Amino acid sequence: MASQKALNPPKGECRQCWYHAYASREAHKHLGPREACPACVDHMVNGHPNHMIAR
Repeated sequence: MASQKALNPPKGECRQCWYHAYASREAHKHLGPREACPACVDHMVNGHPNHMIAR
């Protein structure tokens, strides 16, 4: 189970990035060793969608 910190990003932070940073093992458990997370790569390349930014 993700921690409260992982589930409650501060205003202005991307909810997905915050979750992946603070609940990394949970968020990335489906990946193999050294496999890049497609969701993380998408955010690094394309930026953060407005609907995912904590208000």
